[in-house]
Amino acid sequence: MLDYIASHEPIIRLSFFLGTLGTIGLWQVFAPKRPPSVSTLWRWLNNFGVTFLNTLLLRVLFPILAVGLAATAADNGWGILNLLDLPIALSIVIAVIFQDLVIYWQHVIFHRFSFLWRFHKMHHADVDYDVSTGARFHPVEICLSMLIKLLVVLLLGPPVVSVIIFEILLSSVAMFNHANAGLPEGIDRIARKFIVTPDMHRVHHSVIRDEHNSNYGFNLPWWDYIFGTYKPQPSAGHDKMTIGLQEYQQHRKQSIFWMLRLPFGER
Repeated sequence: MLDYIASHEPIIRLSFFLGTLGTIGLWQVFAPKRPPSVSTLWRWLNNFGVTFLNTLLLRVLFPILAVGLAATAADNGWGILNLLDLPIALSIVIAVIFQDLVIYWQHVIFHRFSFLWRFHKMHHADVDYDVSTGARFHPVEICLSMLIKLLVVLLLGPPVVSVIIFEILLSSVAMFNHANAGLPEGIDRIARKFIVTPDMHRVHHSVIRDEHNSNYGFNLPWWDYIFGTYKPQPSAGHDKMTIGLQEYQQHRKQSIFWMLRLPFGER
């Protein structure tokens, strides 16, 4: 089973991406949390246009990606987990949780350091919040994120299948928790003990600085609880809160070219 997953990684990841996108997209259509402020078609064309560009860029700039490096590390005995004689299931669990912790701190750092924030703010400048927001990141941030992933894989030596599982989780859960939808309040209260829900992460996209500097988690919510960055609800409520960054509220129709220029002073 594990060998099958490793050998069919591209098609498995693409299937999960398209399946999750379709499911969340339908959820938003039939149970939207908030009305859109700009054309959804416009936003999707440009947000997913950036995603397509990022995918091409990674293939060109990084001849070996995280999954390939994990296989190389396993063959050569590199990394902590490759030096320990642990059951494969335990190694997978440790690797997935540790990678999620790294993503949490990476997210915090991209907010705390001005040079990194220049690129991450493209994600936050979106004036609406839906599944496409979860795939909207500047190419420079994507490349920096890949470098961090490669370093983690090299040092940790995670099983190949754990890297595939984590990449699928990261993509799928990011689309889930950026959904313009919400779980019933009682279910959300329980679910956010185990996974970052749309209502939990939406707080992070508030124009209020204290709120967008909270709820950094993507998959697991535990890190926000442990490190004191958890904020349960937006002060204005989910229906009335303003999404995005205050300085870019006048830019309602954000083209892909506007987004790419944003870190370099384009307003």
